[in-house]
Amino acid sequence: MGIRSVLAKPFAAYIAKETKEWSLKPVQYQQKVFNHIIEGGRGTLFGKDHGFESIRTHEDFKKQVPIRDYEDLKPYVEKVLHGESDILWKGNPAYFAKTSGTTSGTKYIPITKESVPNHINSARNALLSYVHETGNASFLDGGLIFLSGSPELDEKAGIKTGRLSGIVNHHVPGYLRTNQKPSYATNCIDDWETKLDKIIDETIHANMTLISGIPPWAQMYFDRIVARTGKKVKDVFPNFSMFVYGGVNFEPYRAKLFETIGKKIDSIETYPASEGFIAYQDSQRAEGLLLLVNSGIFFEFIPTEEYFNDNPRRLSIEEVELGKNYAVIINSNAGLWGYSIGDTVKFVSKNPYRIVVSGRIKHFISAFGEHVIGEEVEKAMKFTMQKFPEVELVEFTVAPNVAPAEGMPHHEWLIEFANSPYDMAAFSLELDNQLRTLNVYYDDLISGNILRTLVVTSLRKNAFIDFMKSQGKLGGQNKVPRLANDRKIASDLIKLRS
Repeated sequence: MGIRSVLAKPFAAYIAKETKEWSLKPVQYQQKVFNHIIEGGRGTLFGKDHGFESIRTHEDFKKQVPIRDYEDLKPYVEKVLHGESDILWKGNPAYFAKTSGTTSGTKYIPITKESVPNHINSARNALLSYVHETGNASFLDGGLIFLSGSPELDEKAGIKTGRLSGIVNHHVPGYLRTNQKPSYATNCIDDWETKLDKIIDETIHANMTLISGIPPWAQMYFDRIVARTGKKVKDVFPNFSMFVYGGVNFEPYRAKLFETIGKKIDSIETYPASEGFIAYQDSQRAEGLLLLVNSGIFFEFIPTEEYFNDNPRRLSIEEVELGKNYAVIINSNAGLWGYSIGDTVKFVSKNPYRIVVSGRIKHFISAFGEHVIGEEVEKAMKFTMQKFPEVELVEFTVAPNVAPAEGMPHHEWLIEFANSPYDMAAFSLELDNQLRTLNVYYDDLISGNILRTLVVTSLRKNAFIDFMKSQGKLGGQNKVPRLANDRKIASDLIKLRS
């Protein structure tokens, strides 16, 4: 046992004790966060514009601070980008996390010195929760790889600016630096495929024990390892025992990933975003991710069916219900106020508060009034694959086909299989039946002969990789939307059918 694993256990016990304290008093700690951020925002331009001096309660706050997306917040961000201080939070941000937006082009999300610990400590505590629960810390002694964006940072108005994963890379604790892979120079390579080959060069003979990254890009790394060595990943990295991931639902990738590795290994799910680290998996036994109610973010939740109303309800933590979908709104010590991050979640526990990510509020199919959401297509695929165990999935997305060249309108599932079903017709029908069970409106459309049953379009090998490459979004934290209400993505992918 190495020094890192030995020292990790008492530290993990300490963090577990702290976590239990705030997770069992969520309302109390959310109130503390609320009071702190309101106080921090009072002297800012935003605080003055929205009457923070008179805000005492959440009810006051809701009356004075509307829900915003980035486009609404942009005028304040622009002032910071032009060198003004005390705009959204006191002083200036420590960083801007640069991310791509659809309407706004590049988005600049502020990260302040007060909000940095939210990102860094949350990632650390996810690992320590696992150590405390299982007693296993040996993975900390070997090579650790974090598949991330470039750590090279630009400057905007004197503020360091780059991808969130690159910013976080600068804050990896010193005791992990010595066994972190890849090297700084390799991490700075922009072209994903070139970078991936260099990562393999640096890791293939190392004692890799922990690998972290978005599942589709981790899969690409594993496939390259297998192609280069002719061996399963477990035979190349016999001590590889921990996979850390976030950003997408793991289930569609699980079978293929473990098949490539050659064995099942433990995993930890995280829920990081440029706007803040929201939750992480604190237990290998309990469902869902622990909501971080004591990390500088005051949460609000809007029932998804009300989100596009003129005056939707904004619920605090004590008002949510189990099993219902909510849009996540954050208010934070990064200077984000009434900010809609675009994700939807569902609570699976209130003691402590645990969530599952159910989709994106703007990612749905309702071309025919069905309002199918991400959670439903992912569950439909999961349940179908359980009945077709030979199927291994690489990636998929779903789009409506309102005016097909022939036949009735339908949902089109564009799928890249690693292993195709033995009977594609039976697989497609089962997938359709599962979706009908999950969404009554879709079922009504099928029953009423308004839609025909779904169509599966099988895509060739590396179709999604080639698509992402064509969009300039290969690697890093980028991912293909699971579904869309138009055919922009589908039209490009259809050219890549098998």
